[in-house]
Amino acid sequence: MNAVATMSATSMTRQVAWFIFLLFLSPVYGLVSYSIPEEMAKGSFIGNVAQDLSLSLKRLNSGNARIYTTGSAEYIELDRENGVLLIKERIDRESLCGKTSTCALYFQLVLDNPMEFYQVSIEIIDINDNAPNFLKTEMTFEISESAHTAARFLLEKAVDPDIGVNGLQSYKLEPTDNFLLKLHSQTDGSKNVEMILQKPLDRETRDKLTLLLTAMDGGDPPMSGTVQIYINVLDVNDNAPVFSQPIYKAAVTENVSRGTVLTKVSSSDLDQGSNGEIKYSISRSIDMMSNLFEIDENSGEVRLVGEIDYEKAKHYQIDIKAKDHGGLSDSCKVIIDVIDVNDNSPIINLMSKSKSVPEDSPQNTVVAIMTVQDPDSESNGKVHCLIDENIPFSIRSTSNDFYSLVTRSSLDRETQSEYNITVICADEGIPSLSSSVILNLQISDVNDNVPVFEQSSYVTYVLENNTPGFSIFSVKASDADWNQNSRVSYILEDSSVNGVPVSSYVSVNSESGVVHAVRSMDYEQIKDFEFRVKAQDGGSPPLSQNVTVKVFILDQNDNSPQILYPVHTSSSLVTELVPHSADVGYLVTKVVAVDVDSGQNAWLSYKLLKPADRPLFEVGLQNGEIRTIRQISDKDSARQKLTIIVEDNGKPPRSASVSVNVAVADSFPEVISEFNDFTYDKKYNDNLTFYLILALAVVSFLFIVSIVTIISAKCYRWRRERMFYKSGGNLPVIPYYPPLYADVGGTGTLQHAYNYDTCRSTDSRMSDVKYVRPCSQSVLHVDLSGRETVTREKKDDPNIFEEQKPPNTDWRFSQNQRPGPSGCSKLESAELRWTSNKRTRAGVPPEGAVGTGPWPNPPTEAEQLQALMAAANEVSEATATLGPGTMGLSTRYSPQFTLQHVPDYRQNVYIPGSTATLTANPQQQALPPPQAQAPPPTQAEPPKAAQTPASKKKSAKKEKK
Repeated sequence: MNAVATMSATSMTRQVAWFIFLLFLSPVYGLVSYSIPEEMAKGSFIGNVAQDLSLSLKRLNSGNARIYTTGSAEYIELDRENGVLLIKERIDRESLCGKTSTCALYFQLVLDNPMEFYQVSIEIIDINDNAPNFLKTEMTFEISESAHTAARFLLEKAVDPDIGVNGLQSYKLEPTDNFLLKLHSQTDGSKNVEMILQKPLDRETRDKLTLLLTAMDGGDPPMSGTVQIYINVLDVNDNAPVFSQPIYKAAVTENVSRGTVLTKVSSSDLDQGSNGEIKYSISRSIDMMSNLFEIDENSGEVRLVGEIDYEKAKHYQIDIKAKDHGGLSDSCKVIIDVIDVNDNSPIINLMSKSKSVPEDSPQNTVVAIMTVQDPDSESNGKVHCLIDENIPFSIRSTSNDFYSLVTRSSLDRETQSEYNITVICADEGIPSLSSSVILNLQISDVNDNVPVFEQSSYVTYVLENNTPGFSIFSVKASDADWNQNSRVSYILEDSSVNGVPVSSYVSVNSESGVVHAVRSMDYEQIKDFEFRVKAQDGGSPPLSQNVTVKVFILDQNDNSPQILYPVHTSSSLVTELVPHSADVGYLVTKVVAVDVDSGQNAWLSYKLLKPADRPLFEVGLQNGEIRTIRQISDKDSARQKLTIIVEDNGKPPRSASVSVNVAVADSFPEVISEFNDFTYDKKYNDNLTFYLILALAVVSFLFIVSIVTIISAKCYRWRRERMFYKSGGNLPVIPYYPPLYADVGGTGTLQHAYNYDTCRSTDSRMSDVKYVRPCSQSVLHVDLSGRETVTREKKDDPNIFEEQKPPNTDWRFSQNQRPGPSGCSKLESAELRWTSNKRTRAGVPPEGAVGTGPWPNPPTEAEQLQALMAAANEVSEATATLGPGTMGLSTRYSPQFTLQHVPDYRQNVYIPGSTATLTANPQQQALPPPQAQAPPPTQAEPPKAAQTPASKKKSAKKEKK
């Protein structure tokens, strides 16, 4: 018990000293104390720390208020919402402070932004929650009946963890017939309990006694503990053991190994025999002692069986008892002092730390606060902390065991954005022990760097005639800051070039810095210009820097030379005069030209275009001077036209030409005459050349067309002749069948008019006849299969061909009129074309045809031509002589007209240009006349024209045409 009391007192002494040091700590901004009883329930209210420290609830939350304790157990918690302290874990004063009279909890209330902390102490008041307790439930003594009155017997002490009035106060022994109690105070404040014999024992009367020892505390209500004492009465043992000294002392280092003999006690007994044999034992009143120490019951050597620690207890007090076989005993104390050894490294506890600090933080800015503790004593517990001196930080000791990490100089994130600060704390022990902790600290960026261009100025070259939008070049700037502060945007500064805004020439991409040409550059208008580009970062406020960009326009050969002299206009022509007596090298004139380009693109050279076989003049290659190269002779033309080519030296080269008129004459009138002739000849020659080319082209085209046409016609005609001869020389019959008659004047009996469109050629095999019917459907349709068809309205009438009206009285017909059509008329429905394969595309059936007679002799070409001309003349005469109601191309009939009045033209039809004999179908010849009348007399064959040499010659000429 004495050892426990010593340890508790030592612990409390250290806590009180530590608390006193905290009072002088420089960052401490306040101190508050509270008193609470022990064993309060969890969540119990302690005190309003915010009100007591004059702190607002907003400050507690914004400063991330928290409790920092050096121990591992946390009994107190902070309610930041209400600013009060609450019980977090049940507090047992006896476990926390032992026998220390003053028991208190010390902790710090830490806040950030700005960093500060407050000291808080809570005194734990003891309550009577523990009853006195004996470690043994019973004690046994053997006492000789011869024991003298006042013999003392040491009893086991009771243990009460409470202190003060709540601690152990008194003992009571019952019954008190033979024994009474006596208390002896010890140096450590405890009391030894002795049982003193006040009345001799008589074994014969009573050999065993039972006593009850009661220990009581001073609480309200009081609490107590009891133990049974059993006494066996023995025979006589006259002498009790006696220790050589009442107190033994020993010193041992805390790192001593187990089994080490700490000290040795000795005692003596004057009795003989078994009554003089002594046994040693350690009092069991404090169970911890039996775990750390043991004593040899025979020799009295005290050994270490556990581990002792200076930081837990600096002193140990052991009660040793010597007892003989007669039951007599004596006691002594062994005090063991523990010597400290440097066996503990400093303990670094980080109270508060900033994750990042701005690079513009002022000097002595607190970055972190830490506490360093070393449980060792004296020099072994003295600690010094240090950090690397090459970093802009330093560590300072604000008070005992408290250190602050502060900035020593200015910070620069661009130089170093992160620091791993190693804090090393070492004690002064031998050998020294140390501990370290690494603090990671980020340097947050501040917009303190302007964008920097890669070059102080830029120069670029651009070819003229560039495409608008063409990328000229790019500027590049970098910003040493980070994130948004390093984001660079490019802006074109407002300026003007020759009075025009520079933005009409170039533009700058704000993200990439690429400079684009807005327009096509022209070297002849502007040769160079400059502008400024601003690079601006994204900080707040933004920082910027400007750079000058100079652009040179490079020339291209995009301009042809310009002739300054001689100048030709539409109203004037320059003519140079050269006398016949001009010497060699005579300067006629000089061609003056310029090129607005520059460099070699403007280097001009002069040369003659197509010089004559015997040139009279030459032009200077570089100066353009036209000079004579020989004497003028009579063979030389009096008018000379020189074409001078002026060419530059570009790639590709460009050129211009000028014509110089040179008159070789000695007088001015000759010059005028030559000039006028020359002008006339020039215009004449120009027009003549044009018309010759045009005529040649037209003639060539006509010749090609004619050749193609002749070849096509010959091929077609040859093909038709082959088809005709293969058919046997027979042609289909051309019938004459008047189905219905037209009433032209509107007074006749026929309802419809039929118009005939006849296209004839000298070759009857290529003639076409077209029939066009009117819109009405009462017409005769010609079937392509060779069968006659009538209109739908009259198809079923068998007398359709028998009803005819008599002709009009105005009927007239010329005797010289030949068979065939007399003109062109419109027809509607069918087309009749003669072919050489015995078929017609449209026509009447063979039953309607009338027989024809053969030709005596084949007609010649002249006869065919004469017949065709005669037919044309007859048509003209008939047209002129026919009046109203007269049959021409459209014949008018009266109701009395019959077929017998019309000559039968179906026989001996004359087809010009053909040698075929048209014969009638025998079936058609066998048919009777439509109206059972006698057939009309056959028309006499027209006389042939005599064929004369003149007619043959004329026919041959027409055939050639």
